[in-house]
Amino acid sequence: MGKSVTCVLLIDDDKATNFFNERVVTRHDSFDNINTVQSGKAALEYLTNVKNQTAMKPDLIFLDINMPAMNGWEFLIEFAKLDKRTTEGIKVILLSTSSNPDDVNESIKNHSVDDFINKPLSLDLLDNVIEKHFSKSTVSNL
Repeated sequence: MGKSVTCVLLIDDDKATNFFNERVVTRHDSFDNINTVQSGKAALEYLTNVKNQTAMKPDLIFLDINMPAMNGWEFLIEFAKLDKRTTEGIKVILLSTSSNPDDVNESIKNHSVDDFINKPLSLDLLDNVIEKHFSKSTVSNL
């Protein structure tokens, strides 16, 4: 099977979590390029570089909610303000340890959020992400 996700952006303030998530994504055969940043602000800078064509546009963003300085919700507000050519086609999945039902409900209401899953990432979770969010594009590329 070919790659379904050309580029994924992992956004988490915890270095160990980013390292773990990067390792899991690397082991999955549907992912190609993996980039990590440790803050919402750094993710916005990365996306600015996408607009300037100095960074690869992610197909998928895994976003932590609870981060200092700019949390996931604040990132999503700024993400929605970005040029649509930059954000179009990017799937945003909240990846959190939060079991707060308010977070899940807020994610459902937010038009920028495509899914909410609980940490930690696993190969099975990645299989589900591919099936749910990328299987149609995989079929259409055959």
